[in-house]
Amino acid sequence: MRSDIRVESLTFRYDERVTALDDVSLVVRQGERVAVIGPNGAGKTTLAQHFNGMVKPTSGRVLVGDLDTAEHPIAVLAAKVGFVFQNPNDQLHAKTVSAEVHFGPRNLGFPPEHARHLVERALESTGLTDLADAHPHHLSLAQRKMVAIAGVLAMDTPVVVLDEPTTGQDSVALDALATIIADLSLRGRTVIAITHDMDFCVENFDRVVLVADGRIVEDGTPAEVFAGDRVARLPQVVRLGRELGWSEQVTTVDGFVDHLAVTRG
Repeated sequence: MRSDIRVESLTFRYDERVTALDDVSLVVRQGERVAVIGPNGAGKTTLAQHFNGMVKPTSGRVLVGDLDTAEHPIAVLAAKVGFVFQNPNDQLHAKTVSAEVHFGPRNLGFPPEHARHLVERALESTGLTDLADAHPHHLSLAQRKMVAIAGVLAMDTPVVVLDEPTTGQDSVALDALATIIADLSLRGRTVIAITHDMDFCVENFDRVVLVADGRIVEDGTPAEVFAGDRVARLPQVVRLGRELGWSEQVTTVDGFVDHLAVTRG
């Protein structure tokens, strides 16, 4: 069964004075790679937290496949949507990396051999195999973030949400993240990232959703969203293309190199 996400006229209020999301509608098809961007306080994380039931709508509804998130507990929705927190310390509780990554598949009731396979694959893809016996809180921030990501990968959910995945990561970790996202996409899984890293956004995502003041104000390809003037901070390659006076919007390094070759033709 497909696990499309449907957000229908979603409004969420913390109280009578604070409206975090205001009449938001959105459809994310299974297998899409979507970056959610916008200024601090725009409502990005609050929106994503509705996908696995951490937050329930004040009005409207959110569907994951045929599940209304308001009608199901997080324990049920966790089998559909894996969520990697911005701060890994909010997510890590076991005494070893291996035990941490085993936690999700064990709670989902996977057979032991299948769970072991998923854990091994998650550790390998995040570069943590040699750290399986280490205590997560003895690792660097970048490594702890990878442990949190591995824990969600091992759950094998059809949807993976990454909240600010590039924070504190070096170039090696960024390359690993890009490979993970590409692999998830190849296997038909949805990847949604909340990010302020515009360069990572345009290199790894096919769709960009811009949130501001609790509303979706832009939704399209990276080229479409970054062509306007609503985004405060543009990717470096977009800025460079504009400085060179190019009329064609270029959003990736490969695209920049190809266009440069044509202009030098």
